Amino acid sequence: MTTPTYRPVPAQVDLPALEHTVLKFWDEQKIFAKSLDQSEGRPEWVFYEGPPTANGMPGAHHIEARVFKDVFPRFRTMRGYHVARKAGWDCHGLPVELAVEKELGFSGKQDIEAYGIAEFNAKCRESVTRHTDAFAELTTRMGYWVDLDDAYRTMDPEYVESVWWSLKEIFNKGLLVQDHRVAPWCPRCGTGLSDHELAQGYETVVDPSVYVRFPLTSGPLAGEAALLVWTTTPWTLVSNTAVAAHPEVTYVVATNGEEKLVVAEPLVEKALGEGWETTGQTFTGAEMERWTYRRPFELVEFPSVSEGTNEHSPAEAHYVVNAEYVTTEDGTGLVHQSPAFGEDDLKVCRSYGLPVVNPVRPDGTFEEDLPLVGGVFFKKADEQLTEDLQQRGLLFRHLPYEHSYPHCWRCHTALLYYAQPSWYIRTTAIKDRLLEENEKTNWFPDSVKHGRYGDWLNNNIDWALSRNRYWGTPLPIWRCEENHLTCVGSLTELTELTGTDQSGLDPHRPYIDEVTFGCPQDGCGATATRVPEVIDAWYDSGSMPFAQWGYPYKNKELFEARYPAQFICEAIDQTRGWFYTLMAVGTLVFDKSSYENVVCLGHILAEDGRKMSKHLGNILQPIPLMDQHGADAVRWFMAAGGSPWAARRVGHGTIQEVVRKTLLTYWNTVAFQALYARTSSWAPSEADPAPADRPVLDRWLLSELHALTDQVTQALENYDTQRAGKLLSAFVDDLSNWYVRRSRRRFWQGDKAALRTLHEVVETVTKLMAPLTPFITERVWQDLIVPVTPGAPESVHLASWPEADLSAVDPELSRQMALVRRLVELGRATRAESGVKTRQPLRRALIAAAGFDALGPELHAQITEELNVESLALLSEVGGSLVDTTAKANFRALGKRFGKRVQDVAKAVANADAAALSQALREGTASVEVDGETITLSPDEVIITETPREGWSVASDAGATVALDLEITEDLRRAGLARDAIRLIQEARKNSGLDVADRIALRWTSDDAATTAALTEHAELIADEVLATDFAQGEADDTYGAPFTDEGLSLTFRLRKA
Repeated sequence: MTTPTYRPVPAQVDLPALEHTVLKFWDEQKIFAKSLDQSEGRPEWVFYEGPPTANGMPGAHHIEARVFKDVFPRFRTMRGYHVARKAGWDCHGLPVELAVEKELGFSGKQDIEAYGIAEFNAKCRESVTRHTDAFAELTTRMGYWVDLDDAYRTMDPEYVESVWWSLKEIFNKGLLVQDHRVAPWCPRCGTGLSDHELAQGYETVVDPSVYVRFPLTSGPLAGEAALLVWTTTPWTLVSNTAVAAHPEVTYVVATNGEEKLVVAEPLVEKALGEGWETTGQTFTGAEMERWTYRRPFELVEFPSVSEGTNEHSPAEAHYVVNAEYVTTEDGTGLVHQSPAFGEDDLKVCRSYGLPVVNPVRPDGTFEEDLPLVGGVFFKKADEQLTEDLQQRGLLFRHLPYEHSYPHCWRCHTALLYYAQPSWYIRTTAIKDRLLEENEKTNWFPDSVKHGRYGDWLNNNIDWALSRNRYWGTPLPIWRCEENHLTCVGSLTELTELTGTDQSGLDPHRPYIDEVTFGCPQDGCGATATRVPEVIDAWYDSGSMPFAQWGYPYKNKELFEARYPAQFICEAIDQTRGWFYTLMAVGTLVFDKSSYENVVCLGHILAEDGRKMSKHLGNILQPIPLMDQHGADAVRWFMAAGGSPWAARRVGHGTIQEVVRKTLLTYWNTVAFQALYARTSSWAPSEADPAPADRPVLDRWLLSELHALTDQVTQALENYDTQRAGKLLSAFVDDLSNWYVRRSRRRFWQGDKAALRTLHEVVETVTKLMAPLTPFITERVWQDLIVPVTPGAPESVHLASWPEADLSAVDPELSRQMALVRRLVELGRATRAESGVKTRQPLRRALIAAAGFDALGPELHAQITEELNVESLALLSEVGGSLVDTTAKANFRALGKRFGKRVQDVAKAVANADAAALSQALREGTASVEVDGETITLSPDEVIITETPREGWSVASDAGATVALDLEITEDLRRAGLARDAIRLIQEARKNSGLDVADRIALRWTSDDAATTAALTEHAELIADEVLATDFAQGEADDTYGAPFTDEGLSLTFRLRKA
């Protein structure tokens, strides 16, 4: 039987090419399907995929959320859960319609209706699957495992029926109602928008802010004074209906000698400016009620007035009304009322029985036959109207006013607040339940819970659900002329109501619009027709937890086992989008939010810190990006390059850094292990020493490995990929730059303890990195684990997550090794400063550091070898100081504490014994006497300067000191020359194309006495280091290679394979 052996691992790696090989392996071996089959029957860990719309091409930002949607399901699968991952496509809604309108060259609803709703919707249907291939390609290339073959689509009949069912549930609870309210309206798209859509489209604009005179025509001031009214929407003055005053505020009459104006007392100065005095006449808002005035424009007819409510008697419009919402913070304390365009205005005017006059058409333009502004877009009318007020002497003041104004989130047209009948879901009725559900939800980052999202829930308003559009889930409500409403929950129900088979009906407009039936209520029997609206597409995506399964008509048990989700993840802008609608629909229908843990990601920016956009030309195309650097590098950056919660810059430089620092370091370590294990024909076996019997460096590494496993597991349990990445990156760096570097000779010698330790570490680290970087870890698993491990899973992604053995963690050893490494760092720094090269051995290093005396001989050896010194001793044992110490006060630090007394403290520091002060500060704090008072000082309050004495090089840092004895004896000089020779011969071996394990024969000559003495004295050491089985002085014959010469050493040598 052949001995199992690692597969060869090349030292150089082309990551993108490696990934394509891995993709092929996954595809041919059906690894994703196997991971689902293998975990079937285990506890469910539920993930919901938020559906993208595939009517546009995917961008680099689409990679970001997909990384997180892949990392955690992979992690949980390895942890022993079953994680189903069903993809989905969002198919309905305004974005889709607008894109199709643009393609067809349409400019609004009239073009769509002329073209035909059926034809238009067919185009919409086609457009939303146009780029599914590009999304699928991105998904596959980046290693995002999700079931694309059985994806849900929000436009499929069974999905629509499921949505209908949920709407009927809400309707039956009395929470789906039609109401005439003022709501945001997009004049370009001809539809209302919901509050969460509104939140996505604010833009900064400059509008005119005008102060206008309304001359009084009744009451004590008739004919002699005018009300002064402030507004930032002059276009609404056309339909002015009343002026609101607060009943309890005092209003005063002010004059400049020429005219009299009425304003709220607290606002006289702010509203009128200089040169105005009050006349002494005052009235409360309640006293002013029903004073009439002349309206600013006579452009529209007002109907005669209906009966009032709230015991108000009928009266014509255009008088003062009372309203509690009026404030005296800005303006004049008198608010113009135009009930068609303001929610507060509508409530107030309704209570007075005032008419609702709306001269603006749904496309945002004034009625054609109006003088002055007929046919003009509402925002554009401000200019003409302000000019007209100026000419007629009614304009008191006009200022430009910069503010944030809502625009349509899709077409960027300025929105109107427009009184219209619309269907609402009364989310305000379940506000307390939503707040309770939010309390049970874990948000990452936690600040979103009570910040951005919590505020949103606290200010919750009813969800404007209906859209006056075409391509969307039709609102399943039928109405007869008696105004009876029937909400339909499925096509089966429709079949029963109509008496004809509707099972094959496309449940979209216009087909659904043609379905009528006799009203089933109380023997009414009148013809019921469907209301014309479709619903907000955000409701579709918020229904995916149940609608993806066609619940309740199909997959009842499956849905119930997979609700709610343990995990969802999208970018931060979804707090008011999908995160909200998921929670709202779930709570409305099932009285339980749809998710338990939610990860909110910051946005991805271009390398220059700007938003990526086609227009700026700074977009990174996802597939070329991955084919340049590898998907693993892009994934690692997205998951762990900086905080995922913050906006991050991504570019070639940032991703290349991941490749260099983490992925190549990991790969080089693996290649190193493979090379030496193959060279010495090693594979893991029972013959390898047990961990307890291995050298201290191995035991340290295994202890660190168990600590790493524990910490990475905790980080991923807490959705903290940044911390997991930091831990792994630091460990891989320690592994390569400390463990492997310090153990090289053992590997050359085929030391079983070293090879077994590194094998165990590579196996565990590969599993820990697998969710983040699934490609490179798969390749390492195939090369280093599968060939030598009987019964190993065929893929790392079918392996179990490693379990940390906390009893194997040795915190004391960890602390000791940290000290060793700190001392080595200090020693190397001081050596570099002294100018004595590392290859030159020195006699001794003296050490002062807390904990040094507890280090055993094995750890001492790590320091002596690294610093290339013959021995270590305690600085205190040598006696006599090696440095001249001076101490002076750090004025910046002491000034804060002592103010004027700082000079006295500084004098005391200068007069103290600097060496004793330095020693005391090293151990914690020192003290000095100032005017008989003892003052304690901390290390940052005293500046200690240590100057090494002749023949020594000293470095100190935070309580540790390393001093090197720079005296070089003849013996040491010869040892240094031997080291130089070793380096030259190693270079020559490499350049001769020899394998690392090849043994050599070598002949050398030198006419330098020192070199000859060095090579003779240290022949054994040199032969051992360069793997020479035959090492001698003398001329070489022709079997040897070309000579290598070094002038510095006056050395010539030739070598050949032994």
